[in-house]
Order: sequence, then C-alpha cells, then structure tokens
Amino acid sequence: MEKLRFEVRINAPAQTVWATMLDDATYREWTSAFNETGSYYEGDWNQGSEIRFLGPEEEGSVGGMIAIVEESRPHEFISLRYLGQIVRGEDDRTSDAAKEFIGAHENYSFTESDGVTTVEVELESEDDWADMLNEAWPVALAKLKDLAEARS
Repeated sequence: MEKLRFEVRINAPAQTVWATMLDDATYREWTSAFNETGSYYEGDWNQGSEIRFLGPEEEGSVGGMIAIVEESRPHEFISLRYLGQIVRGEDDRTSDAAKEFIGAHENYSFTESDGVTTVEVELESEDDWADMLNEAWPVALAKLKDLAEARS
C-alpha cells in the first residue's frame, strides 16, 4: 500500500470548505475529477456511519466503495476506513480484490488561519491506483477550491 498526500489552500472559512466538500451537490461536482460521468455517496459523514461511494460501473471496474466514518470533527477532521467494494451492485467484503484495500484509511484535515483554509488529504492506496489518484486529486482539489471560494 502506498501513502499519498495532497494539499490545497482555499480562500474561505473552514466551515464553508467543509460544507462544499461534503454536501451532496458540490461533492458531485468536485469528485467529477475522478469520474467524468459522476460519483456520489449514500449515507452521512457522522462518526460511526457507514458510507457508500458510488459511480457508474464500467466493464471490469468497481462500481463503488464502502467505508465507515471512524472520526468526524466538523470543520476540522474526518477519517474514513474502507470496508469493501461494490461490484455489479453487490457488496464485496471478502474477495481478494476487496481484501487488498480493506482497512485502508482516507483522512481530510481542515486548518483555518486568517480566513484561509488548508485542506490536507492523506490516503492509503493500492499501488495499481496510485497513478490515477496522483493525477486526479490535484484536479479535484482545484475544483473544490473554485467551488468553496465562489460560495464564500
């Protein structure tokens, strides 16, 4: 597993950045960097909640991921731990492919200073996905920055 880290500075308060990142409508916009045809989530961002990240499933790909919100401190920090994947509409928590990333974490930190919020994203990635994530995350964070600054 490879550890990846990304960061962006956004000219908006942490509360605005948090809401922009996690609200359904704007989540769909900034995450289009990972999947042009759209991705969304089912569930909520409260500590202890299970959340499902979904998108169109193409031939040979995964249709989504299942995670638990391990920690949620509004406007400061959120930590996800992956529990499985969704393939052809079915939960997969036991296949070898799912086991490769089960237990991996994805963390978001929000630090505000003088009206500027720094968002740090740290995640553990399967080596096969690292190149795609290294390309997509900077684009996604630039979209998040534009959306949050427009709301501020």
